Amino acid sequence: MTDRTDLPPRSTASCGADAVIAPPRPRREAADGDAAARWPLAAIEALFELPFADLMYRAQATHREHHPANAVQLSTLLSIKTGGCPEDCAYCPQSARYTTGVANEPLLDVAAVTAAASAARDAGATRFCMGAAWRSVKDRDLEPVLELVAAVKAMGLTTCCTLGMLKDGQAEKLKAAGLDFYNHNLDTAPDFYGDIVTTRDYDDRLATLARVRDAGLSVCCGGIVGMGESRRQRAGLIGQLANMDPYPESVPINHLVQVEGTPLATRLDGEPALDPLEFVRTIAVARITMPRAMVRLSAGRRELGEAVQALCFLAGANSIFYGDRLLTTGNPDVEADRALFAKLGLAAA
Repeated sequence: MTDRTDLPPRSTASCGADAVIAPPRPRREAADGDAAARWPLAAIEALFELPFADLMYRAQATHREHHPANAVQLSTLLSIKTGGCPEDCAYCPQSARYTTGVANEPLLDVAAVTAAASAARDAGATRFCMGAAWRSVKDRDLEPVLELVAAVKAMGLTTCCTLGMLKDGQAEKLKAAGLDFYNHNLDTAPDFYGDIVTTRDYDDRLATLARVRDAGLSVCCGGIVGMGESRRQRAGLIGQLANMDPYPESVPINHLVQVEGTPLATRLDGEPALDPLEFVRTIAVARITMPRAMVRLSAGRRELGEAVQALCFLAGANSIFYGDRLLTTGNPDVEADRALFAKLGLAAA
């Protein structure tokens, strides 16, 4: 293929009302003076509106240009510090503001984490992600996390952490301990964000992502769909991610899991669930706009079923969370995933 699949289609639309807010880094200028690889919102919306077969064809072609056709990377996610978060994210059962049955638990010790990492590695996972329910990580809490990172890295696994917002210098300490990726999701588009979270703003998230980049860490950053947002807002989320310079190396796309006790468990009552094909479209648009990224099926995968997951892989998803749990919600178990991979001719990478 000779076309540049990482560039948006040419459009005569004005960028005025369609412009996304500034990414953590301004994009480099191309030799001809045009912004390099910039995706206006109108161009992303146009992708969403393509006939389904055309969108899938373009996404699969992009995927094959940049990745092995039938390989899926396996990650395992462990909650190393569960519950008690002071934030008000409307989807999250770990918020101390909601009654969800999730207890406030202390940080796991090295033995517990390395045992879980060993089991994940033996099951085929190559990346081990550690999540802590903090708004931001305090220096006193960071020190034991650095020990966990070093221990998991010594096992030969790719390491990832999600610890909330970072202050100056903390990302560098994580890098020195052996961290490879830092996860910090944007959740949704800027114009819908205030409907979901009020205890931190969008700029807080972008500032942490900038610190991660400055430290030389790889970025894992995505969001959640099915929270009541419009298609335009789903396109806005993809635009925020695709217009980062560079865009994230890892892009987790979550399908909302409605947990009893969270605001989104009741706020969406009576509203139709997100059409599964709209979720597939979101995966395809992420693949086209971020061709070299690992696009990961994350929370909500169990609820999608095998047929929709198969369409997501066709649309360019090439990473999954693997194991029977994510942070606090269920996930397809290992044997079920192995059976699905065998049906589809997929290989773990």
